[in-house]
Amino acid sequence: QVQLVESGGDLVQPGGSLRLPCAASGSTFSINTMAWYRQAPGKPRELVATIQSGSNTYYADSVKGRFTISRDNAKNTVYLQMNSLKPEDTAVYYCNADIVRPGKSGNYYTANYWGQGTQVTVSS
Repeated sequence: QVQLVESGGDLVQPGGSLRLPCAASGSTFSINTMAWYRQAPGKPRELVATIQSGSNTYYADSVKGRFTISRDNAKNTVYLQMNSLKPEDTAVYYCNADIVRPGKSGNYYTANYWGQGTQVTVSS
């Protein structure tokens, strides 16, 4: 079984910083694209940032220049460094990953996984 576990969510003042790690555990062969999404109350879940296995990154316009996504492949972990936080960044942040796993017949397959979410609140 594969699990993605986020941590690091907290209450922070506007202008502050947080770093969210997300670690994958279980039977994994490799991890392709890793991503962070967020969902604010009453709003749909939105893509925040992605990082591919070759370290190419993508950012939503709303976080560009303030957030940085990175990964440590040896630790199967993706990070989201959030700086200059704003009240509108308040949301539950979810980790997502495409994970390659060994199959029962000696083959490999890719499946998509979500973490359970971590709450980030930006407020004075």
